[in-house]
Amino acid sequence: MPPKSTPDPATLRERALGYLARREHSRFELRRKLEAAGFASEAVALVLDDFEAKNWLSDQRFAESYVADHRARAGCVKLAHDLRQRGVPETLIESLLRENSVSEAERARAVWQKKFGIVPTHTADKARQIRFLQSRGFTPEAIRHAIRCGNGRDEFDQ
Repeated sequence: MPPKSTPDPATLRERALGYLARREHSRFELRRKLEAAGFASEAVALVLDDFEAKNWLSDQRFAESYVADHRARAGCVKLAHDLRQRGVPETLIESLLRENSVSEAERARAVWQKKFGIVPTHTADKARQIRFLQSRGFTPEAIRHAIRCGNGRDEFDQ
C-alpha cells in the first residue's frame, strides 16, 4: 500500500499525544516533529495552543525536566545551548540556570573526579582536563575550581 501524500488530520492530535506520552517536549520540538510528519502548520498550531491551554505542553516543565536529567553531566553553558536549540525562551533559560549555577562548581568537580581523579602534574595533562570539562559546558570558574580542589592542592590556581 503506497504511503499517503498527506497525513490524516484526525491523527494529528493522537500523534502529538503520543510524543508527549514518551517524554516532555518544548513547543518548538513538537511543532517541528509534527510538521516533519506532514501535518499543516496551521493545524499543528491549533493543537499545540489547545495542549498549552490544558497544560499538557509546557516549555517551563520541559526545561526543568531537561535540566534535571542533564545537569549531572553538563555545565550551564551546554545546558543553555541545548535549551536554545530546542526553542526554549531565553528568559526561561536564564531563570533555570541561575538556580543551577550555585552547584555548577560541585558538579564540575564530580565530573572531573569521575573522569580523572588526580590533579594534573604537567601542563599537557591540565590542558586535556580543561578541554574535557569545557566540552561538557562548564564555565571557566567551575573548571578552575574542579581542578584546583581536586585533592586539596591549589598549585594551578591562576
